Amino acid sequence: MFQKILIAYDGSVGAERALEKASELAKLTGAALVVLTVYRHHSMLEASISMVRGALEPGGNLDAAMRDTARNAADYAKSHAKDAGVAKVSAFIKAGQPARTIISVATEKGADLIVVGSRGLGSTEGYLLGSVSHKVTGLADCPVLVV
Repeated sequence: MFQKILIAYDGSVGAERALEKASELAKLTGAALVVLTVYRHHSMLEASISMVRGALEPGGNLDAAMRDTARNAADYAKSHAKDAGVAKVSAFIKAGQPARTIISVATEKGADLIVVGSRGLGSTEGYLLGSVSHKVTGLADCPVLVV
């Protein structure tokens, strides 16, 4: 049925449910599971006024902190899928606009199913422009499962 399933994982409650469903499907079908965590690149201006800058180590930058957080989330999801019995799991992180990056990586990796949570860690931007899951369903060339 499915050969390669891409799960967009951001650590949110919705992404946890999506990870459970994607792992279940991958195990059931023998598909490879590709975990993708997308983080947003911040400009120097955004980083300079960020509320989290106080949490950064001296000399640290916001992009590095976002990248590390994304790496931790992707590694967790990969480990969780393996613990659930998925035989083939890989994990990637990418910087960019979430919906377009998910579509790009799904195409690049040859995914024949994309699994996303119905609600993620998105900002208020989602209320104005539409959610990531909604954008992915509109842009994808393969089936999308919104959990």
